[in-house]
Amino acid sequence: MPPSERKTPSAPAATGGVQSLERAFDLLERMADAGGEVGLSELSGSSGLPLPTIHRLMRTLVACGYVRQQANRRYALGPRLIRLGESASRLLGTWARPYLARLVEETGETANMALLDGDEAVYVAQVPSRHSMRMFTEVGRRVLPHSTGVGKALLAGHDPEEVRSLLARTGMPAATERTIVTPEGFLEALELTRERGYALDDNEQEIGVRCIAVPVPDSPTAAAISISGPAGRVTDTATDRIVPLLQQVARELSTALANTSAPLNGANGSSGTSPANTANGVNGG
Repeated sequence: MPPSERKTPSAPAATGGVQSLERAFDLLERMADAGGEVGLSELSGSSGLPLPTIHRLMRTLVACGYVRQQANRRYALGPRLIRLGESASRLLGTWARPYLARLVEETGETANMALLDGDEAVYVAQVPSRHSMRMFTEVGRRVLPHSTGVGKALLAGHDPEEVRSLLARTGMPAATERTIVTPEGFLEALELTRERGYALDDNEQEIGVRCIAVPVPDSPTAAAISISGPAGRVTDTATDRIVPLLQQVARELSTALANTSAPLNGANGSSGTSPANTANGVNGG
């Protein structure tokens, strides 16, 4: 959620929660929005809380290891948040599996979910196609965004200068002769992604493989879902049919993630789909 749209918790009675906890988590989110490091005056200005209150909360977060104070007296997100984030990412993939299973059921192709982690896209969930020739991407695999559909979907909403900086850090190696290898070309692909509402990997990561991806709107962390399959099946005609379904499932997953008062559908169960056999598939997504 953008900082301008976030409301500072004012009274615990409104939600039945504990005001100090609500305020502490609000400050952590504001720190994340600011790039992970802020000063007390910046937090006071964005949250509207008085400096003594912020100072007291930050002292507690520092003592717990969730925030650390830098030598310049500014505050940065602490290392204990990493373990929480990794666990939450794994759960996010588990929660998404029923939605991916629905995509497989209705499209016949392998469905994936990926998150943006640093400069890379990491796959956190997959439900494989039942076809003998199917795409397979190992959960936990990391890929550079410029050559994948999920990468384009994850970066489509980012500022162009942020994207250029990311590409400068990662480089743009060619996975195939179809891979986009210039920042200008990739920015054009992101503009096209925004215009049509979906991203396409057309033989860019693996020859013979096409992937269609869409972002999960309002996800707590940048997330995208996709389907991938042989180019002979994921044709332009099939794309016209698949895209509306992908967008609908992404909206439903977004709604489920936002509904904190109820468990996600299928969160405690499996999709009933067995893992793909790597001998019968190739990487894609």
